[in-house]
Amino acid sequence: MEARHTWPLYGLRLTTPRLELSVPGLDHLAELAEVAAGGLHEDGFMPFSVPWSATSPRERARGTFQHLLGTIATWQPSAWTLSLAVRHEGRVIGRQDLITGDYPVTREAETGSWLGLAHQGRGLGTEMRAAALHLAFAELGARSMTSSAMTDNPRSLGVSRKLGYRDDGVATLSVQGRRRTLRRLRIDRDAWEAHRTVPVTVEGLSEECRELFGLR
Repeated sequence: MEARHTWPLYGLRLTTPRLELSVPGLDHLAELAEVAAGGLHEDGFMPFSVPWSATSPRERARGTFQHLLGTIATWQPSAWTLSLAVRHEGRVIGRQDLITGDYPVTREAETGSWLGLAHQGRGLGTEMRAAALHLAFAELGARSMTSSAMTDNPRSLGVSRKLGYRDDGVATLSVQGRRRTLRRLRIDRDAWEAHRTVPVTVEGLSEECRELFGLR
């Protein structure tokens, strides 16, 4: 039996002009772990509120592998993390997540993502976020989406603003013993419609998938 018959989300595919996003099987998950091991940001800079990347390459790879498997193991229609491997020219280059709790009620989710260092600065982060927003608004009936980034992370903030997000407050965090400021951002359906420029195709969103997302 193919894995997608047991876990229908393995059949979900998002495509943009340069990228393909899907739930990774073991082969692509191993590639994703290798990308994480290769580095996600410059030394001395921490873009994440949870500093999971501040470890050895081996630990980053293992943590990536375990965390993604955990998103499947703990999935509930009322609370889920959709973690997608991002491929460019046939190679895994990063990860795009949609995270939510009680989605059938809130119809809101948060995006999170990362790209390997070698693939940054080419607009791919914008394209993969646009794919996630299309899935949420066009296919899953989202009312709004959120994101966040450190105030000293202009690349991530630039992606959000290019796609139509608006500022939604700040939070003060302690990260690695340092005080950091996190900028929250939000986008509603009207803003998404007004800023969408990336064509996105969704395949494999079956009725079984919709049930897993808590949609009837």
